[in-house]
Amino acid sequence: MSRTKQTGVEARCGRVVVIGALGLASVALAAGPAFAKGSVDITAPRTAHVGKTITVKAHGGDDSTGYLHQLCLEEKGFGEGWHQENCSAAVGGEARVTARGTSARRGDLGFRAVLYGLTGPHDQNPVRLHASDVVTVHVR
Repeated sequence: MSRTKQTGVEARCGRVVVIGALGLASVALAAGPAFAKGSVDITAPRTAHVGKTITVKAHGGDDSTGYLHQLCLEEKGFGEGWHQENCSAAVGGEARVTARGTSARRGDLGFRAVLYGLTGPHDQNPVRLHASDVVTVHVR
């Protein structure tokens, strides 16, 4: 018998080892966590004047299945905590929302948009999916 040839048993064992390793690798990859992709974008002016209208717009979406999406704008300013200004309707795709308001005094206002996932249009327990960065409006 030559050293370069393998016997039938050795060749079959090598194939079994390779097939087993590939099967194990595919199971390990399939068992890894799946992350939904999504984003939220917000636009607001950098500065505004006291008493003038401030318009803040946001849009966002997520590819998570089984959820309707609702986008809410939140505001923080003048020593208060975050509170909701306006929310979109629950939609199946990308959500959009616009809020308009005025400031009665000078200072900084912070705005952010938060995307929620809902199981139905009247879901009382929404799941927070994504939030935008905070944008600051300087009111003069």
